[in-house]
Amino acid sequence: MSYGRTACSLLAILVCVTVCGAEPWQPAKGPLMTRWSKDISPERVWPEYPRPQMVRESWVNLNGFWQYAIRPQDEGRPAKWDGKILVPFAVESALSGVKKPVKPEERLWYRRTFAPPALSDDQQLLLHFGAVDWECRVWVNGQQVGQHKGGYDPFTFDITVALRQGDNELVVAVSDPTDTGFQPRGKQVLEPHGIMYTAVTGIWQTVWLEPVPAAHITSLKVVPDVDRRVVSVTVNSSAPGRVRLKAFDGEKLVAEQEGKAGKAIELSLTDAVLWSPDQPHLYDLKVELTDGEKVIDTVASYFGMRKFEARKDEDGINRLWLNDQVLFQYGPLDQGWWPDGLYTPPTDEALKYDIEMTKRLGMNMARKHVKYECARWYYWCDRLGLLVWQDMPSGDAGRNDESKTNFRRELKAMIDALHNFPSIVMWVPFNEGWGQHDTEEIAKWLQQYDPTRPINEASGWHDKGSGDVADIHNYPGPGMREPEPHRVSVLGEFGGLGMPVRGHTWQDENNWGYVSYDNADELTDAYVELLTMVRPLIGRGLSAAVYTQTTDVEVEVNGLMTYDRELVKMEEARIVEAARKLYGPPPQMRVLMPTSENAPRDWRYTTTRPDDRWHEPGFDDSAWKTGSAGFGTEGTPRAIVRTKWDSSDIWLHRSFDLDSLLESGQLMLTVHHDEDADVYLNGTLVRTLNGHTRHYRPVLLDENARKLLQTGQNTIAVHCRQTAGGQYIDVGLMEIHER
Repeated sequence: MSYGRTACSLLAILVCVTVCGAEPWQPAKGPLMTRWSKDISPERVWPEYPRPQMVRESWVNLNGFWQYAIRPQDEGRPAKWDGKILVPFAVESALSGVKKPVKPEERLWYRRTFAPPALSDDQQLLLHFGAVDWECRVWVNGQQVGQHKGGYDPFTFDITVALRQGDNELVVAVSDPTDTGFQPRGKQVLEPHGIMYTAVTGIWQTVWLEPVPAAHITSLKVVPDVDRRVVSVTVNSSAPGRVRLKAFDGEKLVAEQEGKAGKAIELSLTDAVLWSPDQPHLYDLKVELTDGEKVIDTVASYFGMRKFEARKDEDGINRLWLNDQVLFQYGPLDQGWWPDGLYTPPTDEALKYDIEMTKRLGMNMARKHVKYECARWYYWCDRLGLLVWQDMPSGDAGRNDESKTNFRRELKAMIDALHNFPSIVMWVPFNEGWGQHDTEEIAKWLQQYDPTRPINEASGWHDKGSGDVADIHNYPGPGMREPEPHRVSVLGEFGGLGMPVRGHTWQDENNWGYVSYDNADELTDAYVELLTMVRPLIGRGLSAAVYTQTTDVEVEVNGLMTYDRELVKMEEARIVEAARKLYGPPPQMRVLMPTSENAPRDWRYTTTRPDDRWHEPGFDDSAWKTGSAGFGTEGTPRAIVRTKWDSSDIWLHRSFDLDSLLESGQLMLTVHHDEDADVYLNGTLVRTLNGHTRHYRPVLLDENARKLLQTGQNTIAVHCRQTAGGQYIDVGLMEIHER
């Protein structure tokens, strides 16, 4: 058995039919193309079997040239067609050959002909769509065979009764309101800008035909149970029947069992090899539907034995666990956009490349951001060993009942479509308050509907205290929420370090990044510093971090790679080393002098310029005022103001005692500053902090700073300066010990 562990391109029957024959093809002119676009042939576009977890040998690929037309919504089927479109690329993309927008008041029409495979009397012909954005109706030979709402989920129609001998006509009509409607749409907008991108309308995944028996397998649900060393498989079918399951490890049969269709059947794997990013071991699964004697239908699948959970470690801190081991998860925000194909990569090799590069750059996870992909993307994550946080595509789901209904229907469709992929470790229903609604109710429903994965109720912004995960966004960061009694603390987005690379951008000028750098050395230094500051947060309880982002996207230039995937924008060896340092056991943390983030701490302070020796040990600050940190003004982001400070400068003094000196480890400031600040330890300047932060953040100090400490009394002195906007200062001191 090998279907689950190959690229599924060795299937016996693959018929790729096109409307217009072997005609020369060129994509439409776009701002930027990838190297894989040259590998596209209309006669063989996305030829891979599209459903790797339920494979049949006989199928017909309908990708290739179709006819298209864009018409007003109130018009019927076009009398004339506008030209050719290359399916499965969205009409707005260069690879479609069209590159035209579809307005909310318009409808996109498709047409092609096909010769159906020969069917026996007891067979049906299914028409599958990987994804169509957003609402579509489908006709075969003038007879409507189905309609569907949803921009991301796969769907199927039985077209048997509409077939005729010879050529058959297939027509699809699509409506897509994009950001004027009430449907999940992710980052698609009619007028792209900043972090919002070009709309995607119509067919954007493979369209295909599949002959099946009248009684056939319709879906599988696979649930591994690592503790009991069993895998539960529920085989749903179009008619009652018996099921025979066989699990293989390579060519070796390791388990088999029979049972009823529609009922969970358990396969025992006593010596199961567990799936992980370092060892992405997969088992092949053969599924047979029988009438009790003969086999009626057969599909091939695969599964991985793994367990994900959120629970406390030996120190009582909630963390993310894989297979009964704490595993820090680090990876990029992966938007899944392509300059030439938009939502659709040019080829399967291109799709695989992003996953390979994520692993190569030292990461073990990706957060698939407000989009979900074709099944083959998750297949490659399963094969290559990449953990996935899966976002629900966002929209305006809180605006009215229609938007809420659309959201919940499509959320369930996403879980159903992606449930069986072992690489998916977390569901994220909301991002940054975009359409966020009924958060606690939806998080509870998700926990009940899929109890095998942690639920991240909302990544960033509006935390409601539900689900298994507490998530913040902090740019450039890093930062974290303090550990909670019942939830894991994660950093859902940080970084966003930007640098445009001429010749590899969507546009030549006016590109955008959260923070911008001029060259690769500066960008690399900044990235390594960010990851170095993540390590002490792990000691405090941080369980995962998501760096923005895999590639540049349109005018955003925050990518690890350029948008065309031609360049890694930093020094690869250094950034890989920095990432790999994150995965050791969580370091131990010792608070030497706490901040006032969780409880008030008194400082001596003045807003009048003091004597030049103000920062030296023994300086007499008895004339200064006493106040509780933090010092600043209300409205400063994430500030906890206990003493008002609204002048240009403030000087702070505070003493703390040490009963023993440090023998090893590293000193770290915990600081929230707005704006520039100088920090002195026992009279010596140990760090100058420029700009401002939006959260408390770690700042590592060098070995010389550690040598300044002494038994008994020590002093920290701080000078903070304000120029405009909010203002705030609070500082603490910790030490870090690697285990």
